[in-house]
Amino acid sequence: MEFEEVVRKRQMIRAFKPDPVPEKSLTRILDLAQHYPSAGFSQGAAFVVITEPKRVARVRELNRLRGDAPLLIVPCVSEKIYHDRYHEPDKIQPDGTEIEWPVPYWHFDVGCASLLVLLGAVDEGLVAYFAGAFRPDLLSKELGIPDHFTPVGVISVGYPDYQSNVPSPSLKRGRRPVNEVVRFQRW
Repeated sequence: MEFEEVVRKRQMIRAFKPDPVPEKSLTRILDLAQHYPSAGFSQGAAFVVITEPKRVARVRELNRLRGDAPLLIVPCVSEKIYHDRYHEPDKIQPDGTEIEWPVPYWHFDVGCASLLVLLGAVDEGLVAYFAGAFRPDLLSKELGIPDHFTPVGVISVGYPDYQSNVPSPSLKRGRRPVNEVVRFQRW
């Protein structure tokens, strides 16, 4: 599939067929997700893949997810990994301190990794949607996520059931025109 087609086909579908996601597709999606940009090549994102039906149901319940995808991917990020990386010799400041972080780039990086999962799913003929982690503490406990990682959401992946899908009423708003979101040279 061409890149533009993948991007334009991506949508948040919440109705799935029960068919499992092929291992080959999952492997390819996760491999692509590893190509996200990463501050200092810190690589602080990680994923928990859930396919066991009882655990899928439990995570869906904990995160109040709509839909019935057979595969859940929980993107996580470790701020600690970024701080550790920026204390290494090639990143430490001349005065021996870590850089100031004007923006928590670890959030940007895990967001990019998550988008690659969403796009990778489309490229595999699947659909996916991202829901924020409303109770990251409960997800961490349920999935045994180490303390220095934070789950940022849950990505549901599967084959679309378009007949059962109810589009979000928010879509009626439409996309903002390009001239409202893009500025050249200055705001």
